[in-house]
Amino acid sequence: MTVLEFDLLVFAIAIAAGLLGSLLGLGGGIIMIPALTLLFKIDIRFAIGASIVSVIATSSGAAAAYVRDRMTNLRVAMVLEVATVSGALTGAFLAGVLSTRWLYIIFGLILGYSALMMFRKRREPSEGDTARSTPWADALRLHGSYHDEAGGRQVAYRVRNTRLGLALMYVAGLVSGLLGIGSGALKVPAMDLAMRLPIKVSTATSNFMIGVTAAASATVYFLRGDIIPGLAAPVA
Repeated sequence: MTVLEFDLLVFAIAIAAGLLGSLLGLGGGIIMIPALTLLFKIDIRFAIGASIVSVIATSSGAAAAYVRDRMTNLRVAMVLEVATVSGALTGAFLAGVLSTRWLYIIFGLILGYSALMMFRKRREPSEGDTARSTPWADALRLHGSYHDEAGGRQVAYRVRNTRLGLALMYVAGLVSGLLGIGSGALKVPAMDLAMRLPIKVSTATSNFMIGVTAAASATVYFLRGDIIPGLAAPVA
């Protein structure tokens, strides 16, 4: 296979990964890393480095559209990024310490969890949620609303369990930095189930957050030499 053929094939796979990643709020890395390691036999550390760059690119493109449509809760994103960036830096450091065997095992577990989450039925918060006491969310003014085009109405929602959300986001950031994925498969359910954000808001906010999280850990990967420009460019 020539270099041009390799770049074109990787580019085509990356388009599909980016489409699914932006649609589901997952970042695309969950698809790219298996493709690079299984189809092209690329070392998982270099695949993770390329994926972490692609996550930044995917988030930048998708997040702009969601912010323009006022679907993203920027206040929630900024608060939760404190936890995800901390986790991402921890994960990026651990990626250089763990053996490739453990990276494959952890990635397989996360992949199985992501598949399970895609089949899970997502529910909007019930009306009873709006009356529950939420001191942290009240103090930080995290509650919001969005326009539901399908229903033709404005949907208001209240954010719950902010402290639990921060703890879950640290874990999501840890996984993102360790495996080079957007970890939207962890962030979306955390915001959906734990914090009770509407699924549309969870997806939009996740897309905004994954790029910031990936940028934090990408610096560690770059300094360690795990990012190959010739591979990362067509993927991004």
